Amino acid sequence: QVQLVESGGGLVQAGGSLRLSCAASGRTFSSYSMGWFRHAPGKEREFVSAISRTGLNTYYADSVKGRFNISRDNAKNTVYLQMNSLKPEDTAVYYCATPRSTGVVSYRPQAYTYWGQGTQVTVSS
Repeated sequence: QVQLVESGGGLVQAGGSLRLSCAASGRTFSSYSMGWFRHAPGKEREFVSAISRTGLNTYYADSVKGRFNISRDNAKNTVYLQMNSLKPEDTAVYYCATPRSTGVVSYRPQAYTYWGQGTQVTVSS
């Protein structure tokens, strides 16, 4: 069974940084893409970033481009989201996710089958 466990969230002042981690287990991590999404109160779940299975291709929402960086360590079965220059509007629960099938990399949450429990990121002004 695929399990995803996020960590690294917390409270940070605007302009600060956080690094989220997502540890995966239950299948061959390096065979699947990974994505990060976020969900703020009163808003729909939002795509943040995605990374191909090899890590060679990365994708970002316009709202985080230039501030966030996604990476993965296939030897550690872990994907990271480095978040810099954080803004209050980045406040949300952040989730990592992975699709059922190989070769899928998407900004659509419907393309992802397995989800972590989420980690809260709060940015104060």
